[in-house]
Amino acid sequence: MNERKLGVILKVLLGLVIFVVAAFVSGALFIVDETKQVVITQFGKPVGMPIDLAGLHFKTPFIQEAHYFEKRILGWDGDPNQIPTKDKKYIWVDTIARWKIVDALKFLQSVGNEIGAQSRLDDIINSATRDVITSHLLVEAVRDSNRILETKELGVDAILADEALERISVGRQLLARDILEKAKVLAPQYGIEMVDVRIKRVNYVEDVRNKVYDRMIAERKRAAEKYRSEGQGKSAEISGQVGKELKLITSEAYRQAQGLVGKADAEAINIYAQAYSQDPEFYSFLKTLETYQRTIDGNSTIILTTDSDYYKYLKGLERK
Repeated sequence: MNERKLGVILKVLLGLVIFVVAAFVSGALFIVDETKQVVITQFGKPVGMPIDLAGLHFKTPFIQEAHYFEKRILGWDGDPNQIPTKDKKYIWVDTIARWKIVDALKFLQSVGNEIGAQSRLDDIINSATRDVITSHLLVEAVRDSNRILETKELGVDAILADEALERISVGRQLLARDILEKAKVLAPQYGIEMVDVRIKRVNYVEDVRNKVYDRMIAERKRAAEKYRSEGQGKSAEISGQVGKELKLITSEAYRQAQGLVGKADAEAINIYAQAYSQDPEFYSFLKTLETYQRTIDGNSTIILTTDSDYYKYLKGLERK
């Protein structure tokens, strides 16, 4: 009896397994992941409401088909577009966006799949970007704040193009927000909700870029001339200060030297005076000899009278 019951149970389990496998193979059973939502179609036409509840679900095999769509946020990255600004300057604008499918049924009926949605988003976002950019000046798309202008006003030097000197009231971040608002108006008709739009990059077209480079080069040259002029002024100031200090040092040194010379002369005169007072005759003799040495050499010829003081000691030598 027990063996018979066990055999029955095994047969039932085996039958259930076969049924489940057959159901999956035939498509009667399908699993909805937590990140997915499903729309069931029968002969190409939607049947019922979209299924977004995760778990195991049933459908009519062979004649019904499950279409899976993402519930998570998806990305969009378009190609750069050349767009004129309000002041007639052409720029390349590269944008990115985030979006999600909020109405899977409408999404399936309007665009079919994510590839079709990406193509539709190209039109929506590019159109919104063009409308916003053409309604604002170039500086609004290039800059996001007046910080660089405030830095310039504080005296901090920076490489600035003409646009950087203009004060903005909107800025790049608000432009991206405007693009998002415009895209949000058109996206719901495709079962799409726009989550975010950002301006990834803005590039000048070649003509405008060359003009910007020329202005930047001119600005750098102007700054270089300013620094060179300030350096030359500082150099002249330092040279003048050095000359002034040198004159003060030289003057003080000359004063001290003259004081020492005067003191030395006074001491020498005092010594001479003391020596002269002790033996005037000997002092006169020495001075006369020094005079002979400075004025007479082997080629000198002197004519003197016999009563000349200069000849006095020479006459003494002749007597000896």
